[in-house]
Amino acid sequence: MYFSSSLLATALVLGRIADAAQNQLTKVSGFTAGPTKAGMYIYLPTKKLNPAPIIVAIHYCTGTGQGYFTGSKYANLADSKGFIVIYPSSPSSGGCWDVASKTSLTHDAGGDSKTIVNMVDYAVKNYGGDRDRVYATGSSSGAMMTNVLAGAYPDVFKAGSSYSGVPDGCFYVASATAGMATPGWNNDCAGGKSVKTAQQWGDLTRSYYPNYNGTRPKMLIWHGTADNTLGYPNFAEALKQWSNVLNVPFTKDNANTPQSGYTQKIYGDGTKLIGYSGQGVGHTVPIHEDVDLAWFGL
Repeated sequence: MYFSSSLLATALVLGRIADAAQNQLTKVSGFTAGPTKAGMYIYLPTKKLNPAPIIVAIHYCTGTGQGYFTGSKYANLADSKGFIVIYPSSPSSGGCWDVASKTSLTHDAGGDSKTIVNMVDYAVKNYGGDRDRVYATGSSSGAMMTNVLAGAYPDVFKAGSSYSGVPDGCFYVASATAGMATPGWNNDCAGGKSVKTAQQWGDLTRSYYPNYNGTRPKMLIWHGTADNTLGYPNFAEALKQWSNVLNVPFTKDNANTPQSGYTQKIYGDGTKLIGYSGQGVGHTVPIHEDVDLAWFGL
């Protein structure tokens, strides 16, 4: 639906095969809640916690839930940690997620975001998932959806980890500014040319669930300086957005964290928002599953 051929590179970057998980990935044929036709795939470890935390791991454009399962280590870690992993699979022809329509961006309005939330509800009711420990992560288009879920459904998700995406609502606003009848891929947003103040970005996120006054998800934002698909300036814009939403100012940089060549950017006391900039890293930043799990408290 919202597809750029340049995102084909993501599939190559994330195409590494994880060590074999103990169990099989299962397509959930009983999930029919919609409102879109995204497929629900689930990984259940043999030694599952009761209730079990839930990680929603969201694939990139051209990808699938099955591909993100084999290209990441979340299932392997679930075997030792006991959490559930949901791998949504996009219903669009290009494998991208709807992160540009007002419907998907708005709380309980519909779209792919609501379908993913319904998958979480299904896992809670049918697989013993823990409604109070639900987390989202994703790469590229999946990173964009992670931001959308954190913005539109802060009552569902406790934390997110976004790898090489754009700010929440960026495609929607950029498309509207360009006069596009149907919001979707926008080169200004993708190229990092959509620049707003922290307040403007924060107001945009809050507008998708205007009556919400509860706790917001804590966020990790990852981006590479050599990203030629979703430009590096999107990193700063996303951090501005979430620093405003979470009300945490920038505090300091830590060099070579979590590894050589990466800079960790701490906001506030580091418990609500952290950014990771990868020097010379392209699209997308490799998944750092151990960092994600520590952030999720798993």
